Amino acid sequence: MKILFLGTGAADFPENREGVDGFRRTSSALIDDTLLIDPGPWVMDAIKEFGVDVKKIKYILCTHKHEDHFCQETVDYLSTQGAEFFETKDKDYLELGGYRIEAYKGNHTIPVCHFIIKNGGTCLFYGLDGAWLQYEEIRAIWKHKPDLAVFDATVGFVEKDWRVFEHNNLNMVIEMKKSIDTDIKKYVISHMAYTLHTDHKTLASEMEKHGIITAYDGLEIEF
Repeated sequence: MKILFLGTGAADFPENREGVDGFRRTSSALIDDTLLIDPGPWVMDAIKEFGVDVKKIKYILCTHKHEDHFCQETVDYLSTQGAEFFETKDKDYLELGGYRIEAYKGNHTIPVCHFIIKNGGTCLFYGLDGAWLQYEEIRAIWKHKPDLAVFDATVGFVEKDWRVFEHNNLNMVIEMKKSIDTDIKKYVISHMAYTLHTDHKTLASEMEKHGIITAYDGLEIEF
């Protein structure tokens, strides 16, 4: 499997990127050129920049319908190109082509789905948005032992911020990794807030010390 990060930012990134250091689109990812997670408002911009063939996108999932993760216009356009949108809720199980997908409830303001996605012997955990992992998610991780996991990292190293009740700060991510370190092969963070993070180079250097990859728009990882 491979994952292409079409966007790695949170909702507070301005649409006008002029003068924005380390610009990130709202979070979205494309699996194997085929499976899109989160059809947000800036997906088409990313598809154009990174040379994605929209005709190859067959399936669309959405973690939740906050406006930075879901845009009806994006869904409508991709549908005209042959993609199909699938609504999901906690405990749903889907088989789409060669993918087996399990949805799990995340800890967020509105209902949010995190996904275990398997294809052949390869497994991805995708967990944006949400604060801490829920117990059922941990059980799924113990069972499937993902080759790669994407964790929410909205709040940065900011402490005493109310958003930690619905998003992770980086100390939370580091602590969770310590507790399940042998169950996941590669750890990645995404969904970084513009107002709560340092520049990408500094962030990536700090997280590398903990064995965690910091995603950026256009990053592609094969696993």
